Amino acid sequence: MINASLTELRAALDAKRVSSVELATLFLDRIERHNPALNAFITVDRDGALAAARAADARIAAGTAAPLTGIPLAHKDVFCTEGVLTTCGSKMLSNFVSPYDAHVVALLKAAGAVSLGKTNMDEFAMGSSNENSHFGPVKNPWDTTRVPGGSSGGSAAAVAARLAPIATGTDTGGSVRQPAALTGVTGIKPTYGVVSRYGMIAYASSLDQGGAFGASAADCAVLLSAMAGFDQRDSTSLERPAEDYTRELAAPAAGDKPLTGLRIGLPREFFAEGMADDVRAALDTALDAYRQLGASTVEVSLPNAKLAIPAYYVIAPAEASSNLSRFDGVRYGHRAAEYRDLAEMYAKSRAEGFGAEVKRRILVGTYVLSHGYYDAYYLQAQKLRRLIAQDFQAAFAQCDVIAGPTSPTTAWAIGEKADDPVQMYLSDIYTIAVNLAGLPALSHPCGFGAGNLPVGLQLIGDYFAEARLLATAHQYQQATEWHLRRPG
Repeated sequence: MINASLTELRAALDAKRVSSVELATLFLDRIERHNPALNAFITVDRDGALAAARAADARIAAGTAAPLTGIPLAHKDVFCTEGVLTTCGSKMLSNFVSPYDAHVVALLKAAGAVSLGKTNMDEFAMGSSNENSHFGPVKNPWDTTRVPGGSSGGSAAAVAARLAPIATGTDTGGSVRQPAALTGVTGIKPTYGVVSRYGMIAYASSLDQGGAFGASAADCAVLLSAMAGFDQRDSTSLERPAEDYTRELAAPAAGDKPLTGLRIGLPREFFAEGMADDVRAALDTALDAYRQLGASTVEVSLPNAKLAIPAYYVIAPAEASSNLSRFDGVRYGHRAAEYRDLAEMYAKSRAEGFGAEVKRRILVGTYVLSHGYYDAYYLQAQKLRRLIAQDFQAAFAQCDVIAGPTSPTTAWAIGEKADDPVQMYLSDIYTIAVNLAGLPALSHPCGFGAGNLPVGLQLIGDYFAEARLLATAHQYQQATEWHLRRPG
């Protein structure tokens, strides 16, 4: 059961070969055994999980089960969860118990999924390695001396180590796809606005988007189908009909190559210098496999992609400086023990509650929004954002999906980039442009590099092409076994 797919788990539950309570207990015991070495979970909710599992068993017995009823999952600790500690990986919220559920959490509860607990993350989702958490770094299950990626590293590590079959995450500049690549799992970030941000603690509101982790594209399709949907409480939520993202996963007609006619664009900027040799070798092999499945490849160009990182690190900190101003020690969260007046309470509470990376981004954001610098930095970054989105549209006139590396390297050692923020930021060089354009993208395992560390391939689609991306990755996974490999 530990390595079973969602389809297999659903069949076992429906056939009464295992109960939801037994399944939840299996994963809870596994978390208890392995989490001390991985630090993937901040909070484990055993009592809540078993209560949800008993309710799921009742639904299964009544014949009213949904696809996720009785399936254990983990939530990134950025999603507010009623009655459960919701910390966002920060000392600032280390004592915050949410009084309500995020829209994503509510949808998955309604679907009958069983939440095992909340996963570790970079503080306020700011990071690419999961080293910025107040609760300590998450360890990569493939090599516990290395990072799992971030900011959703806890969710990715939990799925990779099979502490949970599936997990939620958020992606602001690659924070689902990059940790998926570094831990050897599949992760998808949908089109901006497809998943509600209500109750998802904000980092950069125009970039944040909820996403899904699973061992395979098929598992991600089931989870995303339950997570997505319009929410009137989120002004950026898109009012669209509900989608079944598993609808294109069916096998092709006998004799047909499954990806015949699919045009895969390869941006020349993604395959230039900067990619590690072991990552390049794994990608070349994966692209050959796609061609054998019937797809064709065509070179495309994203000329402004090189400007994505400077644009992102103006826009995202600017939005963060506004969003994080609510954490002032007055209404909730950490408050300094001693202060002389209100201004000192604000200053000391924030100084004590926020970590170094959060402070760095707040200061950058405040600077670029200040008088005299708004036009020079923030406004120019927004113009670049539009050019980047236009580049993608030009590329999609020549291809159906875009492929490339998710990360320029495999997982690096914990502490290796801690003293060089710019090098850390460059680890997201292939993922950030997608968020600036608001496009959907996923990462799936495509091989291993030096040290037996996973390599991820990124697929990028046009707006609302999630089903196509998942079906494309699924056909690749039907023909390969990289997604079936597990850390020792």
